[in-house]
Amino acid sequence: MKKIIKKLIRRTGFDLHRFNHASTPFGLFIAGINNFEIDLVVDVGANTGQFSEELRDGGFTGHILSIEPLSAAHQVLLQNSQGDDSWEVFPRCAVGDIDGEAMINVSQNSVSSSILPMLSIHSIVAPQSSYVTQEKILIFKLDSILPAKIKDFNSPLLKIDTQGFEWNVLDGARNVLPRIKAIQMELSLVHLYDGQYLWLECIERLKNLGFSLWSIQPAFTDHETGQTLQFDGFFIRQ
Repeated sequence: MKKIIKKLIRRTGFDLHRFNHASTPFGLFIAGINNFEIDLVVDVGANTGQFSEELRDGGFTGHILSIEPLSAAHQVLLQNSQGDDSWEVFPRCAVGDIDGEAMINVSQNSVSSSILPMLSIHSIVAPQSSYVTQEKILIFKLDSILPAKIKDFNSPLLKIDTQGFEWNVLDGARNVLPRIKAIQMELSLVHLYDGQYLWLECIERLKNLGFSLWSIQPAFTDHETGQTLQFDGFFIRQ
């Protein structure tokens, strides 16, 4: 009977499997942060808090610090964090290699927004990622804003999702990185933004900083060709 039901469901274009959260990509990430006893997640490029909500759904009970530069996304982020005493939202700003002001390109889908110019391959694969406007924002180095925030924690994780600007974030975190236990960072296999560094260069830099690659999760794929364009890398201090 079970086989008959599965065949009928597959004819509709769907499949049926028992759901096991622990075996999902994010469930495996949760297993990693539990294994290394992460007690603080610093979410750089938090958007509206999707990553933090997944953390909570996965059972993470530690402290979260969210940092987001876009005005509309930051407002929703504040709303989504309400009622969670262990979820702190930093005043609206970007993170990079300077303390000052910058212009950020705002994408139609919000999550593809970046300080860097977008290349055509990105908008062709995902038309909703195209830029529609710009905003003037404050920008700070993690070295300037993070030391006081992490001093009471033993095993902080730094999550960087800044759409090609990851290298600049690392440039502005030289002094604080020795206190970081783990890094979750978006890595690109192809150039999607003008001026970004690709995955191999980023992995080599993190290796030189004392971090080894623990696991990966596909993040952005061209569904027409099957090509993976971006993935998330989870790195642990050696």
